[in-house]
Amino acid sequence: MPLFVIFRVALKALGRNRMRTALTMLGMIVGVAAVITIVALGTGVQRTLEAQFQSAGTNLITVRAGNFRDGGISQGMGSSPRLKADDVDAIRGQVPGARYLTASVATRDQVVAGGQNWFTRIEGADVELPLIRVWDIEHGTFFSPTDVNSAAKVAVLGSVVRDTLFGEGADPTGQTIRIRRQAFKVVGVLEAKGSGSFGQDQDDAIFAPYTTVQRKLRGRDGTNISGITISAYSVDDIEEVSAQIASVLREQHKLLLGEEDDFMVRTQEEMNDMLTETTQSMIMFTLAIAIVSLIVGGIGIMNIMLVSVTERTREIGLRMAVGAKGRDVLWQFLVEAIAISLVGGLIGVGLGFAASQGVTRFVRWPGGFTFAPSVPLYAVAVSAGFAAAIGIVFGFYPAWKAAQLDPTESLHFE
Repeated sequence: MPLFVIFRVALKALGRNRMRTALTMLGMIVGVAAVITIVALGTGVQRTLEAQFQSAGTNLITVRAGNFRDGGISQGMGSSPRLKADDVDAIRGQVPGARYLTASVATRDQVVAGGQNWFTRIEGADVELPLIRVWDIEHGTFFSPTDVNSAAKVAVLGSVVRDTLFGEGADPTGQTIRIRRQAFKVVGVLEAKGSGSFGQDQDDAIFAPYTTVQRKLRGRDGTNISGITISAYSVDDIEEVSAQIASVLREQHKLLLGEEDDFMVRTQEEMNDMLTETTQSMIMFTLAIAIVSLIVGGIGIMNIMLVSVTERTREIGLRMAVGAKGRDVLWQFLVEAIAISLVGGLIGVGLGFAASQGVTRFVRWPGGFTFAPSVPLYAVAVSAGFAAAIGIVFGFYPAWKAAQLDPTESLHFE
């Protein structure tokens, strides 16, 4: 029997029981739609995370205070007091791949301006911070090297702080804010930047010279810092520059061979890889559940095809009696199973696209980033291929069983 005749007969058979055919497809539709939606959302999450890391700056390397032991008792990461402003100068002088550097000291406090107040993060930094973070100034200027050297009480506001204290879109340059009853002059406002790599709002902050934060807000002598942020010249140099920074700091802190670091050096790529790995693990777990639903859909196809073989036993016997061979019957039922599976898969692909786009209307990523799910072509091809494969695998046994029927006995089947 020609193949196109087998296809026509199979499709006619499916058309006679449209409701049952549609219900049989349902498992495949749901499974494929789930796979497409999960892949699309996973791609969207990954792209959004990449955008967040890019917004934090380019070719970033961060150094943070490490563990400190007091009398043999570990105080935990961030407790070491040995990271100092001199370390920044040492890195600048000995690591040629370090392009921009800034010391950092952070605290949180209540800020008052006029009749408004706001609890926010006060971040002490150096003048190269906007260059490292690729952050433009909306109003005014950033503070100057003279301000850092003299520990001047000047501040640059993030857009959220500006909007809260002075009104949305206002230019508060030259105005005064009070932090711990100390007056700070506003010299600039940074453009809105959105959420950071770990979900924090980068615009909800005030930036001041790190020397000012140390001496005026934290009561320190101006030598101890919380961290150092470095921008390398090239992404290809990050690993080498990180190793050089670690070597310089060990020498600065006079650490002996075998003695553990009292600082942490982290690269942008390491943090990105860590978040990506976590995201992919969650996606793979959810994807496994979707694949199980596809297999359940395949079992449903096999069950319905077995019922169909039983119901059409006389029809099968009649076809064989007029000359159809066993392989013709096998192909007929196999084509029916593949058609159910493949059409259900294609409908599922369409629903997956619709669902992933629908999610964008309800999901608002923190910090104003656009969440844009995307379905790679390989995901569509794999889903359609997997659906066809399930039709073959789970449709073969019913088709084989139909092909093995005895024509004489089939004609007498009631």
